[in-house]
Amino acid sequence: MTQKNRTRDLTVGSPMRLILSFAAPLLFGFLFQQFYSFVDTAIVGKYLGASKLAAVGGTGSINFLVLGFCQGACSGFAIPIAQAFGAKDEHQVRKYVAASTYLSAAVSILMAILTGIFCPAMLRLMNTPEEIIADSVSYIRIIFLGIPITILYNMASGVLRSLGDSRTPVYFLILASLVNVGLDILLIVSVGMGVAGAAVATLISQLVSGIGCLLVMKIRFPILRMSKEEWTPDFQLMKSLLFIGAPMGLQFSITAIGSVIVQWSVNGLGVTAVAAIAAGGKLSMFFACFFDALSSTMATYSGQNLGAGKIDRISEGLKDSSIIGVIYCLLATGTIFVADRQLLGLFVDAAKEPDVMALASQFIRTNAAFYIPLLFVNIVRLSIQGMGYTRVAMGAGAFEMAARTLVALLLVPRLGFTGASLANPAAWIMADLFLFPCYFRSLRMVRQRFLIPNTPAA
Repeated sequence: MTQKNRTRDLTVGSPMRLILSFAAPLLFGFLFQQFYSFVDTAIVGKYLGASKLAAVGGTGSINFLVLGFCQGACSGFAIPIAQAFGAKDEHQVRKYVAASTYLSAAVSILMAILTGIFCPAMLRLMNTPEEIIADSVSYIRIIFLGIPITILYNMASGVLRSLGDSRTPVYFLILASLVNVGLDILLIVSVGMGVAGAAVATLISQLVSGIGCLLVMKIRFPILRMSKEEWTPDFQLMKSLLFIGAPMGLQFSITAIGSVIVQWSVNGLGVTAVAAIAAGGKLSMFFACFFDALSSTMATYSGQNLGAGKIDRISEGLKDSSIIGVIYCLLATGTIFVADRQLLGLFVDAAKEPDVMALASQFIRTNAAFYIPLLFVNIVRLSIQGMGYTRVAMGAGAFEMAARTLVALLLVPRLGFTGASLANPAAWIMADLFLFPCYFRSLRMVRQRFLIPNTPAA
């Protein structure tokens, strides 16, 4: 298959049609990516019980803190690739890919070593209940030592998306998800590895998808076939990538600090509350895959159109993605309010753990009621980042962190689990209050850069 058939130009054609066609495979990809942890949680909860479920779920915020930085940085590295592709500068595309490869390798090795050493101390600082901390360490240490594998997939899939190919990563995620299910059953149920088996299964599955994406990049994308000179480390280019990737990574980490503080407050409520957050959080993340797909689409869409100098199409694309997103929010919220207990039954045995089920239902319903603010956090933030203003993400992350921290310190002690359920909605609303003014300011700045009159998009 030729390069022309594999790449996709998002700078021409109907924004609505392009966004839908690009986001659809991404959505399946994110769903299958969530399927990894979904299956892990379901099998752990069903076969190992609530305490083991709490042990895995209790690592969620620290997992987000560390892996979020890595994934955010990879997303940031991919933005200049999309911009160079939109500008039709193939040599610069290859230079950016090479620089991103070197940076990703360095970041992944450093993060794996540091987090593998310090994860027990991090969990204790989070007030993790003593009866589950050994299992929590067993699970998260394996995940952290596998950070290079996680970054491999995120970097490879990010490059493919920057070139307009949102489908290839999905194909390998489907394969990886099947591998993950089989390994979960083998390692947890048959071999008896416990929560460590879930972590090992996740990493092997991610390795399958990462290697698959690399092979496709090598075989089917002539645009990525580099000369020796293009592979030569360009430290100036790496520095510019760090200025883009680091703020995006820090945005995830700053946001995660608030989640860690919330998890600390929830840990103080006991194992039942921790298990409920684990189950409700997994289901919520499954429904949030749509927002991830739409936001990743807007990052590539904005980046390519900025590179092509078509600024009006960015605002038109955000409008169309908002329409698509709001329709989804209404459908998703309605589904959760009707069938939340049936869906949570994948993780929790209501007959054996009625208290866990009741709290998990409360958590997922409270979150679902605020999906529209979550939609705008995602698509507005990634549209801004696609325009190159990645440091804005740190500000949004700081607002989210502040909101979650206030809820954890003020509402959880007074309202208990109800307060914890309000942490995410408060964070999303606060981030939106920051992001909307930033979006219009960023749009004015890129218009000035391209000397375009500040008129509405046609």
